Amino acid sequence: MRIRQLDQETRKNILETLLKRSPSQYGEYESAVSEILENIRSQGDSALFGYTERFDGAKICADNIRVTEKEIREAYSLVDPGLVEIIRKALCNIRDYHARQKQNSWFDSRPDGTMLGQKVTPLQRVGVYVPGGKAAYPSSVLMNIMPAKVAGVEEIVMVTPPGKDGKVNPVTLAAAHLAGVTDAYRIGGAQVSEKHCGFVINTGDATARDVRALIEEIQARVKERFRVDLEPEIVFLG
Repeated sequence: MRIRQLDQETRKNILETLLKRSPSQYGEYESAVSEILENIRSQGDSALFGYTERFDGAKICADNIRVTEKEIREAYSLVDPGLVEIIRKALCNIRDYHARQKQNSWFDSRPDGTMLGQKVTPLQRVGVYVPGGKAAYPSSVLMNIMPAKVAGVEEIVMVTPPGKDGKVNPVTLAAAHLAGVTDAYRIGGAQVSEKHCGFVINTGDATARDVRALIEEIQARVKERFRVDLEPEIVFLG
């Protein structure tokens, strides 16, 4: 995260940058996303791996796209034990918070034989997208996975961009394992929405409007393709 000291000059620069942004810029997102999704749809895994090499600089294939248990064990040896303890404490707080939000099924029988009620059933499988590549975002790991765990989701699949060496940040892996992720894949970008889980969270130098425009475009494409609505829960701007 960039930290800037606000003074007369920096305040002027920030304002000018914001004013330069316009909805008319969003067309470039639409064409780029459309091209990516169409190529994934027509070319399958070859396009998926090609985009990963192009955007992330990492060479992956069907044999190594899935994160192994060995990599998760190695991640713990690379992460400071103090940080692991902090992640554990954060995990407890997040779990407690979402446990209070959990809805339960209820039923009510009336004297005339009428039964009213609501059955709350968790999804069997969900996907979460965690930013990665240049930095680790354990907070987004926990805040994406824990709501699903509390809700009772059986399978939670995480996708996250790899570094140029093809590896996933060890902090991200440790946090995901502690949170209870079922599977993890080293893949990221707009191509994920077509091939895997459909959740897109962006970080970097974009404003909230930029990110929202990109997400909405991908949501529209996925809805058109799979007839489902997707609504990401958290967007991180770094």
